[in-house]
Amino acid sequence: MDMTDLGQDKHRSGPPGLKPLDQGIYVHVPFCSSTCDFCAFYQIKPTAGAVDQFLKGIEAEAELIPWRGPISTVFWGGGTPGLLSPDDLDRLAKIIRKKTVIQPIEWSIELAPAWVTKARLEVLRDNGINRISMGIQSFSDELLDGLGRQHTPKQVYKAYELIREMGFKNVNVDMMFALPGQTEAEWLKDLEEAIALKPDHISTYCLTFEEDTALWIKLSEGRVKLDPEHEAKLYEATWEKLHQEGYQQYEVSNFAKPGFECRHNLSTWKMQEWIGLGPSAASQHDGMRGVNPADLALWSQQLNAGKRMQEDRRVLTADLLLEDSLIFGLRVNQGVDLAQARIRFPDANWTFVEAKLSTLESEGLLKISSEVVRLTNKGRLLADSVGTELLGLGSD
Repeated sequence: MDMTDLGQDKHRSGPPGLKPLDQGIYVHVPFCSSTCDFCAFYQIKPTAGAVDQFLKGIEAEAELIPWRGPISTVFWGGGTPGLLSPDDLDRLAKIIRKKTVIQPIEWSIELAPAWVTKARLEVLRDNGINRISMGIQSFSDELLDGLGRQHTPKQVYKAYELIREMGFKNVNVDMMFALPGQTEAEWLKDLEEAIALKPDHISTYCLTFEEDTALWIKLSEGRVKLDPEHEAKLYEATWEKLHQEGYQQYEVSNFAKPGFECRHNLSTWKMQEWIGLGPSAASQHDGMRGVNPADLALWSQQLNAGKRMQEDRRVLTADLLLEDSLIFGLRVNQGVDLAQARIRFPDANWTFVEAKLSTLESEGLLKISSEVVRLTNKGRLLADSVGTELLGLGSD
C-alpha cells in the first residue's frame, strides 16, 4: 500500500461530532544576510541563482501535493522572507495564491526591521498578506549586538510606522528575554518599549541554547551561563506586565489583544493539518508527517525526481497525534478538551495518558476540571519538562 494514499478525505472529516480539520501552508524561506547567534534554522546566503532555484522549487513542490479543500492560514517564515525583492515576493505569493482556492483567513510573514520597505509592503498587501510578524528581540543596541542581530532600534520604529501606514491591521512583534547580561529592569524596559508601539500581538521568547549555534559555543566555553531562577522571574514578570496592559496570554510565550491570536500557530498546536513548502519545512497532511531536507540543492534534486517530505516520514497514528495534541495543547491556556480528544482518538492508549496526567496533577503541574486539562502556573514555568513526561505514547 502506498502510504501517501490513505483516504485523506475521511481523515480530514474525522469522527462524527468533530468539524473538518483546518489546513494551513507553511513556507520556509531559507535566505539570511547573516546568522544570529541563537538561530538554528536552516538558512543560506541569498544569490540570484539560489533565489530562482528556491522559487522554481516551491512551484514544483506545490504541484506534487494532493490539495483538498480550502487553505485556512498561510505563514511565511525563515530565514528572512522579507529579504526577497518585491518582484520575488510577488512571484512567491502568486504561486501560493493558485493553491488557496479562497483568500486565507490569516496570511502571515516574518519581517526583519532592516528589510521593511514600502515596495515590499505594497506587494504583500496587494497579494492578500494581512499579518506582519516583526522580529525585534530587544531595543538595546548592546543586547542586539550580542545576539548578532543586524538592525537598530531606530530601524524598528521606522519599520513599524511604515507597516501601519501601509494599512496592516494585524501586527505581531517578537521579543526575547534572558539574554546574556540582561537584568529584570532591562527586560521590563524592553517590554514597555514594545507595548508603546501598540502591536496587536506580542511573542516573548526565553533565549534558548540550540546546538550548532554561536550561542551554544559561548555556553560550552563558559562565556555565558544558564540561570533558571532568573528566567522564571522574567517569565512571571512578563505575564503580569502584559496582563496589566490588556494582552491576554493564550500560550506560554504568546499574548494578544482579543481576536488577534495567531490562528496558524493555534491550528498547528492543536494538531490540525499543514503543508510545508521549502527546504527544511515540515508537513502534516494526507495521513503522513514528514520533513523536507535542510539543503536547497538536495530538496531541488528530490523534487526533480517527483519526491518530497522524505525525512522522518511517519504515518499519523492516533497515539502520535494524541501525544502531540497534549504536549503542544497544554502550552495553550485553554488547555486540552479530553472529551473531544477521546472522540478524535478513540484508539489511542488512554490508559497510558490517564496515568501520566494523574501523576502530573499530583505534582501540581496541571489541573483537570470537567474533562479539560490545563497547566498550573507552576506547570507553565516547566512546560518543556511536562512535555517530556508525556513522550512515549506515540513511539513506534
